[in-house]
Amino acid sequence: MRAPSRALLLVVTTLTIPLDIAAAASAARQTGFDPRVVALGDAREEIKSTPIEQRPYRPLHVYGNTVRRRHYRGPSQPQQPSRSGDRR
Repeated sequence: MRAPSRALLLVVTTLTIPLDIAAAASAARQTGFDPRVVALGDAREEIKSTPIEQRPYRPLHVYGNTVRRRHYRGPSQPQQPSRSGDRR
């Protein structure tokens, strides 16, 4: 009885994984997120020729993602007023 249940689990998993991948790719296109960690060939040249503020968000690209986040959302903490204008 264990073998059919394992086989059924394997079949169900095999059939649902491609659906999950397709859904994730569709969601990534809508949010501007690029799931590729390392871009190669023409994709790499296209990304490098795009200004950093307009590039898609990518996993493990901490610097670029932070620059884009600050560009679109502003700094995470309010800036302290400059004291250069204070004279006593």
